[in-house]
This record gives sequence, structure tokens and C-alpha cells, in this order.
Amino acid sequence: MAAMEPKKTSRRPDDPGAPGQSAGPPWILIGGGVAFLAALAVFLWRPAPVEEEVFNPSPPQAERPEPPAAAAEPQPVSTAPVRKPAPDAPMPPLPVIPNMVPRPPQVIAEAYEFAGRNPDVLEFVPCFCGCETAGHRANAHCFVQSRNEDGSVAAWEPHGMGCAVCIDVARDSMQLRASGASVGDVRDAVESKYAARFPRMTPTPSPPSQ
Repeated sequence: MAAMEPKKTSRRPDDPGAPGQSAGPPWILIGGGVAFLAALAVFLWRPAPVEEEVFNPSPPQAERPEPPAAAAEPQPVSTAPVRKPAPDAPMPPLPVIPNMVPRPPQVIAEAYEFAGRNPDVLEFVPCFCGCETAGHRANAHCFVQSRNEDGSVAAWEPHGMGCAVCIDVARDSMQLRASGASVGDVRDAVESKYAARFPRMTPTPSPPSQ
């Protein structure tokens, strides 16, 4: 009996088991190469540097100090003789006396009242607080700002409200006048008491001869 020859099977050329054919493309190597090329491309491709916008505001201009307000020019007080108002002449309400005043409110109110009704006295009595720089020429001007033609008070001067020297000079003058002293005697007594203690004095005219 003749030996059987092995059966020949036909193979397709692309069959991986066919003789002379490779097992197939090396997918792992190809995949690694692609990944390497991609990484290399990312490394070599660098976007153009974008300049960061730096916030650099211009330095603020130095503020120019506002010029100081010009000091109000002192209003000169009239040197014309002041008419003494009638005893019953109405006067405006006294300024509101605030807290922390240098003398009791009643004393301040009396000083204003006396100055308003007796310009024939305090127009010739000096003040020693330095108020000549404000245009005051006598102690009367520390309390009375302006008068009407009949001598009555048109407006009060608030300066005397907070000045102990002004108030004390007016109070001393009021007490001396009430005791019967002449205007000249009042002036002499006030000067002898205050001139030695205070170096400044208003340019107050001398009282008329009596």
C-alpha cells in the first residue's frame, strides 16, 4: 500500500503563517514613533511670547496746595463820635452764649448790655487782648459791631463772648461808672490795672474833657 502524501493546503499571501511573510507590521514600534514625533513637535513648536501688559499707571501729579485764604481785612471802626442811644432804645437779641465761656453767662450778658447802652464810656476805654489787629479801637468794639444813626445797636460783635479780658474790662468800667467815677477816671483806673499785665492796648482816643 502506497504511503499517503501529505495534503497540501493553499495559503493566502497575506496569511501571517505563510512562508516568507512577516508576522505583520510592528504596531507597537509605530505607535511609539508617532508618540515620539508628537512630543518632539510640541517641544519644538513654541508660540511667540506674548508680552504681558504691565499696568504702570502714570504717577499721580502732586496735588497743588490750595493757596491759603486771604485773611479778611479788618473793618476800620468809625472815629466819629458815637451818639448815646436813648435809655429805652430797643437792641437786637444778644448772641447765643455757648458753653465753656470764660465768665458766667449773666456777667457776659451784662457786659454786652452796658457796652450797647454806654458808648460814651467804653468808646474811651481801651482793651488789652490784642484785638486792635481786628480793627478795634476801644473796648466797646469788642461787643458792638455796628450802630444805627440814633446810636442804638444794629449788630453785636461776637468777639467779646469768649474773651475774658474784654469782659473784665467792661465789667470794671461798669462798676466804676456805677460808683460815680467820670469817664476819665474810669479810663485811668482801667489802664493802671491792665497795662502792666498786658503789653498791648488798643489805640483808644482820650475821653473829652469834662
